[in-house]
Amino acid sequence: MKHPLLLLHGALATEVQLKPLARELAGAYEVRTLGFGGHGGRPLLVGAFSMRQLAAEVLQLLDEQQVASTHVFGYSMGGYAALAAAVSAPARFRSITTLGTKFDWTPVTAATETRRLDADRMREKVPHFAEQLTRLHAPTPLPELLAATAALMRSLGDAPLLTADNLATLEVPVQVLVGELDQTAGVDASRRFADYMPRAQFEIIMNTPHPLEKVNPDLLPHRVARFIELAEEGMV
Repeated sequence: MKHPLLLLHGALATEVQLKPLARELAGAYEVRTLGFGGHGGRPLLVGAFSMRQLAAEVLQLLDEQQVASTHVFGYSMGGYAALAAAVSAPARFRSITTLGTKFDWTPVTAATETRRLDADRMREKVPHFAEQLTRLHAPTPLPELLAATAALMRSLGDAPLLTADNLATLEVPVQVLVGELDQTAGVDASRRFADYMPRAQFEIIMNTPHPLEKVNPDLLPHRVARFIELAEEGMV
């Protein structure tokens, strides 16, 4: 029987982002993906769009599909949502691998990230990217999704869901992966947060920036599968 594996996408992306990884892992695992609310045509819960809500969506999917516990790969925002869900319900998670997840949320770092989430400026500076996002997330209007994402980031800056204290109590095996050139997640911050977790492993992927498509397509499935097997064997 295959072990269950849930793949979680990043901010402003959809489940399509995960298709190459899902194809590589589907032969060995029972792979599922989740599209977060407001992304890829799913309704945006204005006023309720938060990291806490995204974590709840992870647990809701497990309930709906009657999955008692699962391994998880979460890219960027998806990794944060997985860990936030695991802090509240650790028994539902057999292992978690994060890639490019930004952990060090403060008012200053949130302000830096949200400066890029202005729809008018995006349409002026990177019109092709803005048009791509508009098509990807229709019928949710792009300005609404960007504003909701910015609000989520500011909320994390004011009150992060993942802290040294609650991560220190997390007994789920966690693999923290970060690209050497990832200026969004940051190597030092990723290492620091990995150190908070008692069963965490940390690895830098050399010569790799933040975007998922820039990660070596052969390396990532191997790292995810290797960690799942270590977790199943109780070696982490």
